[in-house]
Amino acid sequence: MTIEVIKQKLAQNETSLGIELGSTRVKAVLIDDAFNVIASGDSQWENELNEAGFWTYQEELIWEKLQEAYGQLKANVKATYDHELTSFGSIGFSAMMHGYIALNQVGELLVPFRTWRNGNTDEATKVLSELFKFNVPHRWSVAHLYQAMLNQEAHLDELKQITTLAGYVHEKLTGEHVLGIGDASGMFPIDSQTKNYHQSMLQAFDQATRELGYDVQIADLLPQVLLAGQVAGKLTEAGASLLDPSGQLVAGIPLAPPEGDAGTGMVATNSVKPGTANVSAGTSAFAMVVLDKALKGVYPEIDIVTTPDGEDVAMVHINNCTSEINYWLSLFEEVFDTMGVEVSTNDLYTKLFNKSQEADSDTGQILMYGFHSGENSVNVEHGRPMLVRNPNGRFNLANFMQANLNSAFASMKFGINILLKEEGIEISNTVAHGGIFKTPLIAQQVLASVMQSSVTVMETAGEGGAWGMAVLAAYIQTHATQPLAEYLANEVFKAAESVTVEVDAEDSAAYQQYIEGFEKALPLQQEAAKYI
Repeated sequence: MTIEVIKQKLAQNETSLGIELGSTRVKAVLIDDAFNVIASGDSQWENELNEAGFWTYQEELIWEKLQEAYGQLKANVKATYDHELTSFGSIGFSAMMHGYIALNQVGELLVPFRTWRNGNTDEATKVLSELFKFNVPHRWSVAHLYQAMLNQEAHLDELKQITTLAGYVHEKLTGEHVLGIGDASGMFPIDSQTKNYHQSMLQAFDQATRELGYDVQIADLLPQVLLAGQVAGKLTEAGASLLDPSGQLVAGIPLAPPEGDAGTGMVATNSVKPGTANVSAGTSAFAMVVLDKALKGVYPEIDIVTTPDGEDVAMVHINNCTSEINYWLSLFEEVFDTMGVEVSTNDLYTKLFNKSQEADSDTGQILMYGFHSGENSVNVEHGRPMLVRNPNGRFNLANFMQANLNSAFASMKFGINILLKEEGIEISNTVAHGGIFKTPLIAQQVLASVMQSSVTVMETAGEGGAWGMAVLAAYIQTHATQPLAEYLANEVFKAAESVTVEVDAEDSAAYQQYIEGFEKALPLQQEAAKYI
């Protein structure tokens, strides 16, 4: 596509802007009506532990980083296309899910934003999970609210609204207290039949809080739930100035429902249809499996959230994934540096990942535990990275690398096995994204053994959640004439390039053998923090 064609699309507002506030980066992506990335901008930030003991981002930093990312995108458009950005066809905001944003009558923060990272809600999660007969994770907004009530926090006297980070930004820009259903499902349980908050659970929560001395109706505090494709308001004059202090951005642009990073990840990987799944792998990792039926049981290893159009999703989250691999390969780099041998990081990863293909079926009786933090799914409270091996096994590079790769997804396997074996869920395909998949096929094959499905890596998945949010923004311009799954398949991903690997029976048997050894020796990891 020529620059002149793109300039025409910019002039005619045949564009959609997606901005996602992630844990370490705020990213803005501008796409055209064929979902191609025209320009992008980003800004880095980090959470901090405040004096009250909560992980947070300062309020002024939210707007500073949003403006910085948007300003960089705007500058890139000017430099590349000689076009001044003043409007778009549509806009959408997404952000890290969960956490707690408490607002007063005039929309002011009552306490600093409490992120998903805060785990101070142990008592609340136990009470609410029992009350609802539904797993309520520590990071959910309702758990934060209930814990604040248990702690009798002073700010509750002025509380009028609660929301997520994406909902907060959206409301400041539009005046609308709304939320996409995927993000809302990390605040309070959703009824997949009504596509709204679960009515009986709302009532149960209100009764429980009255017993604590609070006369509130949580339905009045929560944002209105919207589905993908619905218009969630328009950019106000004040909102336009907040995003673009230069004053060039005009008001009146329609906005998509604000979403969470899990939902935009599902869109970016074309994984919203029942039976599909996606896995995002990095320092931590999560698998999202779109369900075609409700689960019979309640499991602490599995969170139930939704797609942006309201389909139930089983989420298996693990705190540890690739960190230990990165540490080991960094050590190998140091060895090469010490020996005066120049090796590129990319070449090192590629060759060592490929070396794993020579591993024995028992990985030389090597077990890796790459736990840098606790791992709830396997009852590890405090992580201590460990390599354990039988001296009779073959300790060589291929087995060492295969053990590392197996370990990266081992904790995830326990949650996935619940879905596959106890619930009879069938996964037709998994789309994977993350740096561990940059070396073709290797980590994909391991993940295929975990998910018991084919695993696809797509080029578009690398664009991330901001691109997924831009796609959701574009979806409102079509007035949702197709269901979201059809829209993604027929329009967005119709020509996407990808690489797919199938489940290999021999690899699966070897992985199962590894997991059995991993589980049997878990007490070593569970006890390690007492001594190290």
